[in-house]
Amino acid sequence: MRVSYHEDYVIPLPPRHSFPMPKFSALRDLLVEEAIVSPDNIVAPEEADWDLLGLVHTRSYLESLRCGSMAMSAIRRMGFPWTQALVRRSRLAVQGTVNAARMALEDGVSGNLAGGTHHAMPDHAQGFCVLNDTAIAIRFLQESGLIRRALVIDLDVHQGNGTAKIFEHDQSVYTFSVHGEKNFPLRKERSTRDVPLPDHMEDADYLRAIDTHLPSALNESEPDIVFYVQGVDIVKGDKFGRLNVSRGCLRARDERVIRSVAERGIPLVLLLGGGYAATPELTADLHAEMHRAAASLGLISSPQPAS
Repeated sequence: MRVSYHEDYVIPLPPRHSFPMPKFSALRDLLVEEAIVSPDNIVAPEEADWDLLGLVHTRSYLESLRCGSMAMSAIRRMGFPWTQALVRRSRLAVQGTVNAARMALEDGVSGNLAGGTHHAMPDHAQGFCVLNDTAIAIRFLQESGLIRRALVIDLDVHQGNGTAKIFEHDQSVYTFSVHGEKNFPLRKERSTRDVPLPDHMEDADYLRAIDTHLPSALNESEPDIVFYVQGVDIVKGDKFGRLNVSRGCLRARDERVIRSVAERGIPLVLLLGGGYAATPELTADLHAEMHRAAASLGLISSPQPAS
């Protein structure tokens, strides 16, 4: 399987910052160590062009991001201190998702070892999400005539409110979100299909929700491509998750999603989304479960050469 990754996905953050930035390089190392991804199939993106970002984000927001002229209230809402490294990192991750989408159309499945920044709105950053990579990639594919319809399966514990808002009135993009009802963001947007979950939900009820709604989302959306925002913050012990779901349930969920998409012959893009386990290394290990699931299902046993 070809995947997008760049060493500058990891940037310095202030001490004790809650975002597990080292998870990106740790995930890369794990996938190579386990021979799930060959080093030759890791494709480094360039920075996304500002015009590409403008397919989703407003000119005024992009200008404030480019120049560092964001108000302090906007920086607090973003959750990161503004730096040139953050801007570069965010643009790299967007292009990584665009590249992964194109590779998925060619190979059947691909991934970005970042991405899923689903809280980013057209006119502002939010919740550690600077640019909405999924929305930008979908708009790029549509503008290029490569797809007509897309499905976003967002199983992060936090609703993909930015993605939902961007596509709220667009019937060509189906947004499916399974998330904590009382968790961040407090004000939810309207996805095509929202499945709110109570705090402290355990494995059986969680998988029942997936089994109930996933087939309907796939059938109703009729997509040309699927973007899977994994999210590992459902697992018990996550700092911000508030669910009691086991690691085994996470793996079972990922297998259900990947198998269901593969059985329909739909290209699949794997994106990380959020996760705040006890250490960045554990978070990365949890993210790796979807790649392990793809390997166990035989989807990535014959990787294509990088291009």
